[in-house]
Amino acid sequence: MKTLLRFPSTYLSLPLLFACAATLLTYDMPEGYLGGIGLLATAALAVLVFDLVAGPRLPPFARIAERKYAGTREAFVAFAFCALVTLFCVLDLVLFPIPLFDKPSAYAQMEGGREHIRHLSAWCWVLPPVGLLCARNRWLRYGLVLAGIVFPILVIDRNRIFASLFSVGLVLVMRRGEGRRLPWPAVAGLALAGMVLFAVLGILRSGPLEGVTLPFGALYRESPPGVKWLLLYVSAGPYNFASILAKHYVNADFLLNQLVPMRGSIATAGTGIPLDSPTINVGTEFFPFLMALGPAGAFAAILALYGLLVWSVRRMRAAPSLFSLLIFLRMAYVAAMAPFAPQAFTFMSAGFIALCLLMQLFAAWLPNRRAAPSFLDAPTSR
Repeated sequence: MKTLLRFPSTYLSLPLLFACAATLLTYDMPEGYLGGIGLLATAALAVLVFDLVAGPRLPPFARIAERKYAGTREAFVAFAFCALVTLFCVLDLVLFPIPLFDKPSAYAQMEGGREHIRHLSAWCWVLPPVGLLCARNRWLRYGLVLAGIVFPILVIDRNRIFASLFSVGLVLVMRRGEGRRLPWPAVAGLALAGMVLFAVLGILRSGPLEGVTLPFGALYRESPPGVKWLLLYVSAGPYNFASILAKHYVNADFLLNQLVPMRGSIATAGTGIPLDSPTINVGTEFFPFLMALGPAGAFAAILALYGLLVWSVRRMRAAPSLFSLLIFLRMAYVAAMAPFAPQAFTFMSAGFIALCLLMQLFAAWLPNRRAAPSFLDAPTSR
């Protein structure tokens, strides 16, 4: 399993193929829709085959486990970044209604400057890996992990919950040294917690699914509500992708809005996109490319995302610095979530990568000594 996790395609091709299979099992696919599923599956298989033959590999996990981040200049800079993110998380909770306690629909209300605060508080998923990798103090470590998981629950942001749990699970696996067994109970527990939280928060946020009119198959109809939410989450992106491909719908505005800051809204709800169900409005990472550039554009976007994954892996091979690891965690997560919605080809994603590169450069400019002892690096109980 460690070998499989070192392949970049593991984080892109396998989730995409799984989502395509889940889509075929969840729906009685209308005529003409199989072409879109075939396009996604073909691209995923092409990436997988190429990666197995000629792709790069992450460095052995034993090498990553040997790297000590606590007390380094990179850890000092990362803690400063985490403090800034935590401040914006607190502002998000103090200045605006807390959706979990106020009303679930408040999660989507971005008026009054909340959208700008959310640009930074949305990076709360960074807190758990930095805590696990850099904090010697037990309470600081637990606090960062807890904050990165609790905050998205309070604001009912299921994507950030998944990002936090994904980063925790992957860090736990990658930090296992040679000869040590993978922490499967912990990883399985994180996966189960993610599924339960997703199902519960989905019901709280959007209510029951009885009003969704899509051609669901027997598997979906016979499943309990929580499982229906998971099936819908996994399959809605490929289904809508296939729907738009079959309808030959063209609209470049959504791709431009996604790539150009402040150009326009990236929301697809309530727009003229001919979705089969207006409330189920996700369409994979490659949905905007399909609408703007057709099937060839979508196929190229899949290859481009694989290229970004390869780039992040090569940075890890060159030197597994803390910020290279954070970039890889981000790219691995957005690739794994590519069957759902756009997260890789956005200015927020580009901004995070640029910020990590700048923080790595800034850390290199700091005095070449370990950070002075403080409560951040105090040893655990004696």
